[in-house]
Amino acid sequence: MKPLVYVLNGSNLNMLGKREPHLYGTTTLVQVEERTLALAEELGLQCEFRQTNHEGVMVDWLQEAFERDAAVVINPAGFSFASIPVLDAAKLIRQPLVEVHITNIHQRDEQYRHSLISLVARGVICGLGVEGYQLALRAVAVLLGEHRT
Repeated sequence: MKPLVYVLNGSNLNMLGKREPHLYGTTTLVQVEERTLALAEELGLQCEFRQTNHEGVMVDWLQEAFERDAAVVINPAGFSFASIPVLDAAKLIRQPLVEVHITNIHQRDEQYRHSLISLVARGVICGLGVEGYQLALRAVAVLLGEHRT
């Protein structure tokens, strides 16, 4: 059975490619999903790719990932900076959890610099655009391989 990875996307990422293209680029979330699923297949991973604008739904998905003993790649977006419920759900994850941000949050305005999810993430990839998803998925594959040996 292939290892399972949830790729979870937070608020407003459904607008990727349209919203602030000077910050986030013109690649859509559908394109990110297509690339991510193709890479997951190549890496021998089963992948659930999801997006929500609702904090409670993100909590539910993290709990589901915990119940299924899945690794997680998460771009928490706006949930990064103030969502204790998402943080608490992320703490449940036993497998590697890698956080992704399209922009370099450390170069942004103060309110975007301190992600709560970083407190529990095994690694954080930020500032590399949508390529960060591919790098995060590759990192999870490596970490899962180390976890199994």
